[in-house]
Amino acid sequence: MSKRRRLPSPNLLRLVSAGLLLLVLVGLAVGQSYRRRWEMRVKEYRPISGVPQWKIKREFKHDTFTFVRIQYDSWGRRGGWGVDYPDSDWNFSYRLQELTSLQVDPDGKILRLTDEQLFDYPWIYIIEPGGMILDEPEVVALRKYLLNGGFLMVDDFWGEEEWRNFHGQIKRVFPDREPEELPLEHEIFHCVYDLDEKPQIPSIGHAMSGRSYERHDATEPHYRALFDDNDRMMAIICHNTDLGDGWEQEGQNQYYFQEYSEKKAYPLGINIVVYAMTH
Repeated sequence: MSKRRRLPSPNLLRLVSAGLLLLVLVGLAVGQSYRRRWEMRVKEYRPISGVPQWKIKREFKHDTFTFVRIQYDSWGRRGGWGVDYPDSDWNFSYRLQELTSLQVDPDGKILRLTDEQLFDYPWIYIIEPGGMILDEPEVVALRKYLLNGGFLMVDDFWGEEEWRNFHGQIKRVFPDREPEELPLEHEIFHCVYDLDEKPQIPSIGHAMSGRSYERHDATEPHYRALFDDNDRMMAIICHNTDLGDGWEQEGQNQYYFQEYSEKKAYPLGINIVVYAMTH
């Protein structure tokens, strides 16, 4: 195995400082007490009635976690970047606010990779990249963002054709890096909630038909990661699964909520945010 070259020290001070602010998460009792809090509060199933409203404390106005969704161009199906919006973003933000000591922006953001505001936020989300097309400025911007301390979560794409498209785009960003399959033993599956499997989360329609997968060539969920030269995880790629549906559709059916939202989508989503912000 070739030795990885060392990166220059990250120089995006706004991004690093924003990430450090999220260490407030660690102030919670990680483990049993944290899980008890989940059991007491998230088992309160909410039928569709809109997301509860909340306000950021004045002293934390500039020290908040913001759900940043990336807008991109795509071939074939248009608007893949906006799938599950806005409910998934709102619901996940609300659960973070509810279940952690983190102050969470209730509004979130939609940004393009070339937006100068990108470097104000340490965590970004790309959904349905099976048809995603990045132009060269976006490739350069994403590479710079990730190498300088940013974290990317990729979610909700299924099967080999969509994987090939996404793989081709991410190899333009990092020609010298390959996404690595994460073992179940990796800390990201255990840092807050202790998961005993790599969860596969389907849409509510597939779940109600008794299937956890959405395509014949997508029966096994994959969680792959990109690492920098210091072995810091820069991105987690959630393939053959859909955490966004688990967030968006939590209020549509109690069975779906209990089996997929509560047990899988929210625990793993919170694990990902905590891991990303503390490593």
